[in-house]
Formats: sequence, structure tokens, C-alpha cells
Amino acid sequence: METREQILAAARTAFDRAGPEGLSMRDIAKEVGITPMAIYRHYENKQALIDALVLDALGEWSDIVAAIPPSAPLEWLRDIGIAHLDFALRKPRRYEAAFLIHSTKARRYPDDFVAGQSPAGALQLRLIEQLMTEGVLEASSPIEVLVTNAALSQGLITLYRAGRMAGGESEFRELYLRATARSTQAFMTER
Repeated sequence: METREQILAAARTAFDRAGPEGLSMRDIAKEVGITPMAIYRHYENKQALIDALVLDALGEWSDIVAAIPPSAPLEWLRDIGIAHLDFALRKPRRYEAAFLIHSTKARRYPDDFVAGQSPAGALQLRLIEQLMTEGVLEASSPIEVLVTNAALSQGLITLYRAGRMAGGESEFRELYLRATARSTQAFMTER
């Protein structure tokens, strides 16, 4: 493994253990067996290392979405939402890196999604477009549906992670599934 990859692996371990506050360049260097200054040959500064963690976690999220078996568009979107919840609950620090910490490498709504810079977002947009074409969903644009669903999903997850939701994980999971289903239903055309 190259030194740059070793540094990222050590940073991932530190981040998984203690979040952004746990990213000590000195501790990471010690773990890799290099001097703290040697890190800067591979990462310009601490923010560059955080940006690398964000891209790494976004890559993991994209891999998760790519592994979801194709199904009918509405069901597929629901499965992506469930995978989002599972990612947040099973790998909270990876989720935090992908969706919550400040980074210039993080995806920005709507431009990065419309430009296809998010594989997971591009798939969701295609599914939403298909549902709009079929007359199942109605919105001014597919990105409107995507942003609305993403905001609700991430907002609920953030409240739960912060301990602001009563009940345990199973109650939260049920609430999440009901709320995200209702959000999608709000865009459904009358049949």
C-alpha cells in the first residue's frame, strides 16, 4: 500500500473512532510510521485529508446504491432510501463523512446532481424522470423531487443521530419509512 493510501486508511480509522475531532495529523503520522510533516507531501493540509475522507465515503455510498438490484422505479427509489437509512445507522461515521462534514468535495444541490457528478443521485434522477414521463410523479423538475426526498431523509437521520427522536431504532425506522413514502406520494399524480 502506498504511503498516501496508508495515511487515508489511518485517517479513516481515526475518523471512525472519534469523528473530525479525532483527526490528529500527529497521531495519523505515528500510525503510518512517518513524521507529521511527511503527511503534507501527500495531503496539502488537514482539510485536504478531510476532503479525501469525504470522497472515499461518497464512493462507498455510490457502491452501495450500485449494488441495489434493479426493480420498478418507485420500488427502486424506496430501496435507495432504505439503503440511505441503513448506511446512516450501520456506518454512522462513514455517513457523516459522506453527508455531514464540510468539504469542498461534497456534492452540492442541484448543480452537481444535474451534472451527473453523483452516481447515486444520477440514478435517482433517472428513476424520477422515468416516473414523471410515465405520469406517476408530477413536479416542476426531477431535481425538485430529489432535493425534497434527500432533505427529508437527511433531516430525519440527523435528528435521530442527535438524540432528538423519541423511541429506539425500530420506531425510528418505521417513522422514516412512513415519512419518506408520504413525501414521494406528495408528488404522485391523481389516478
